Amino acid sequence: MRLPLSFEFFPTKTPEGAVKLRAVRQQLYAQQPEFCSVTYGAGGSTHEGTFGAVREILAEGVDAASHFSCIGATKATVRTQLGELKAMGVRRLVALRGDLPSGYGVGGEFGHASDLVAFIRQETGRDFHVEVACYPEVHPQARSPEADLQAFASKVKAGADSAITQYFFNADAYFRFVDDVRRLGIDTPIVPGVMPITSSTQLMRFSDACGAEIPRWIRLRLQGYGDDTASIKAFGLDAVATLCERLRAGGAPALHFYTMNQATATLALLDRLEGSA
Repeated sequence: MRLPLSFEFFPTKTPEGAVKLRAVRQQLYAQQPEFCSVTYGAGGSTHEGTFGAVREILAEGVDAASHFSCIGATKATVRTQLGELKAMGVRRLVALRGDLPSGYGVGGEFGHASDLVAFIRQETGRDFHVEVACYPEVHPQARSPEADLQAFASKVKAGADSAITQYFFNADAYFRFVDDVRRLGIDTPIVPGVMPITSSTQLMRFSDACGAEIPRWIRLRLQGYGDDTASIKAFGLDAVATLCERLRAGGAPALHFYTMNQATATLALLDRLEGSA
């Protein structure tokens, strides 16, 4: 069975990067994604780049979801940007608390993503399909797993339609999280976020920053390959394809790929999954 797919990109900083990303998107569009999302920098620092990329994706005939973070923002700025997105034809948002740029103190009128979701619903009704984030391995800043679960429940109560997880490599963490959510009476779709493995140093850096756990057996295998890029990519393909197969077999509703603005690794994973379907 082929699951619905979505792909995440981040705004580029150069004209050359924008040209390259357009080519990457065309390669991935062949997989007929339900939508493509574009990330939003700390404190809205990539606002123009994010909205510009979203505009391009829509013009290319694909549904686009804009990431939308609220920390440091005011209700007036959020209201204005919601109007801008609506006028562009955006119908899907990924609502996040987000991070402040380094050196800034806490500010703005929103403390949590649930506050943003509630405000979006208050201002726009059901005009947007609102996605939120969730953390099968527990948000790194959460006081406890239970507190993290309640924080997710508050986002659903505020009006979230569905959720995309932080990436993970332990399928059991995802299934346990879904079970815990269902026990709270929440039936919101929870889509696994999938990170292809193409570089051990990049993966270690990202995972340390976002709190995603790299299982010891994966970490040791990657370390054992040293600078052997071909072996790292081959191992990464095997490990992540196996993870995706488990998620599909266990009833995941869709797969969301963190592409890192590259097509090759994601396409290789999807080709492997097609072969095992």
